Amino acid sequence: MLSEPRSGRLAAWGNALLAGLVSPDDAVLAIVGEDAVHRVEGLPGESAPVGLTLALGRLRTLGVTGLRVALPAPGHPLGLSGPPEFNARALEAEEAVVCHGAAFGLVPEVYEAGPEGDVHVEVVWHVLPVRQAPPADVPSLGEAERELAEALGEATEVLSKLDVAGSGPVAEAAIDAYRARAERGREVLAPGYPPRAVRVLELAQRVGLLVSLAYGNGHGGAVSSAEMRARTEALRPVERTSRRAQVAAYNAYVEERERGAR
Repeated sequence: MLSEPRSGRLAAWGNALLAGLVSPDDAVLAIVGEDAVHRVEGLPGESAPVGLTLALGRLRTLGVTGLRVALPAPGHPLGLSGPPEFNARALEAEEAVVCHGAAFGLVPEVYEAGPEGDVHVEVVWHVLPVRQAPPADVPSLGEAERELAEALGEATEVLSKLDVAGSGPVAEAAIDAYRARAERGREVLAPGYPPRAVRVLELAQRVGLLVSLAYGNGHGGAVSSAEMRARTEALRPVERTSRRAQVAAYNAYVEERERGAR
């Protein structure tokens, strides 16, 4: 897992913008990342897609005070609260942003354009109604950190047994890329997030990287169908833990604001 989900960037930097901690230009630059452009479609009061700066400002005037992340997978509606139509779109995209303070959600649709070798990515965020209810299966930061510590050990053990951990040039290149990004001191989360959220997200990304390496290195040492099934069954809860922790980290800004308001 070498890059964060687009919903994570939108939520983190959108929260920093809503809090007045970054400028609109800096927020949009961070959200777009290496993509060509992001637009928002279906925003109340707008008949056509608009840019991120206008969209985030409009959401603020509509009552949005924070942004949460959802990273659902089949059988695991992580971070979602309904209705079914929104959940289905989010599940198809494997991610979404859910607004706090107003009943809206945003689901990305990704387009690739341009000739081979010069492809650029455009993203359209679709604004849809959501149910204002507690998000599904999101742990606290403390719970996520404890789960991750166990999952990291489990992932390392499973991959070692299956002879896929750190094996081959693809795995080595992925690990080297992760380390290089960490050494550059990349900003894991936007300003305003607690240090614990940064720590949890970094660890979740490390666990996710190990899982993605396992799935991306063929069958490794698993030479029978039974062993391949065993690997999948062993890695599934580890991957689930990584996603839960990511959501907990991205949502920490809103959770802290809610605790402070009580």
